[in-house]
Amino acid sequence: MNKNNILDELTAVLEARKSESPDASYVAALYAKPDKMLEKIGEEAVETIIAAKNDDREQIIYETADLWFHSMVMLAQKGLSSDDVLGELARRFGVSGHDEKASRNKNS
Repeated sequence: MNKNNILDELTAVLEARKSESPDASYVAALYAKPDKMLEKIGEEAVETIIAAKNDDREQIIYETADLWFHSMVMLAQKGLSSDDVLGELARRFGVSGHDEKASRNKNS
């Protein structure tokens, strides 16, 4: 699989799983239980943090992949995609993190 296209390919699979049976597809099962999907994101975030604290490179990669995957499922369920997130990152590029955070606080 081409790493350059993986986000687009995964997005297409996640969209296709919306019409699958929850009994036949893990992703469809997550769509059917949004709270479980959100719990998985939290679980994977914690596991990523633990891997980082343990300085375990392989586990960091593995857990981050799980975190990204479950986050992408949530995005797809909400009608969003990795392109939306990448667009936001592009918007922030070259802007001081302090300035970007301050601008969000003004808009709240």
